[in-house]
Amino acid sequence: MKNIPDFHKWKADGKPITMVTCYDAATAKILNATKVDTILVGDSCAMVVHGFDSTVHATVEMLATHTAAVRRGAPDKVIVADLPFLSNRKGIDVAMDAVDQLMKAGANAVKLERRKGNIQLVEHIVDSGVPVMGHLGLTPQSVNEFGGFKMQGKSDAAARVLVEDAQMLEQAGCFSVVLECIPADVASKVTAALHIPTIGIGCGPSVSGQVLVINDLLGMDADFQPRFARKYDNLSERIAAAVNQYCADAQRLEFPAAGEYSASLAKSAR
Repeated sequence: MKNIPDFHKWKADGKPITMVTCYDAATAKILNATKVDTILVGDSCAMVVHGFDSTVHATVEMLATHTAAVRRGAPDKVIVADLPFLSNRKGIDVAMDAVDQLMKAGANAVKLERRKGNIQLVEHIVDSGVPVMGHLGLTPQSVNEFGGFKMQGKSDAAARVLVEDAQMLEQAGCFSVVLECIPADVASKVTAALHIPTIGIGCGPSVSGQVLVINDLLGMDADFQPRFARKYDNLSERIAAAVNQYCADAQRLEFPAAGEYSASLAKSAR
């Protein structure tokens, strides 16, 4: 089983890290048998699973429920769980209660968005024995501040702040940092400035690893496909086709067939 210290080894060895975001036991069971290094239980579950328009609707209880499901499906993977919107901004006791719930649900680490105002908390969480993953760039919980899901770090000044923020998170004890939707050259500079690995989404190839939401990777939503997310399958069409085939078979009385139901029932049906 992989573990948190492996992240440092992967960075040192130059091994690209793979992370996939997932929310349920059935999908996690499939991922448990794959080569993916780690699973993120993201607050994006509020959007992907629950249909909200942003991640700000995620709650600690929601994340804990999904984390427990993913752990049951993927007992052999490193699992990182998101601290949802404002759960880390209501005082250290409330924040640590959220961390407590996520870790007891099965997480190996928690992920926390932004640097500003969070350094003392990161230090406290890490000193409490809980690994912390940082998250910079497009931090979805700040969507209202940003005015939408927009690329960050485009100016020289903003790029310098990103490097400084990442270094401060490393000094506070983060074992890795997610970089989301920043220019590739800026992601490269941040990565080079750190001893800990960076995991990118929409940041180009010059990071320590990549993360994709499993639903985007598999093409589960025909109406939504981020530009930075490569679609490796088109399951929305394949699932619809399978369901339509089932409906056709049932309507033609071709399902269930002999052998798909009790033999005694089959005799009585005759």
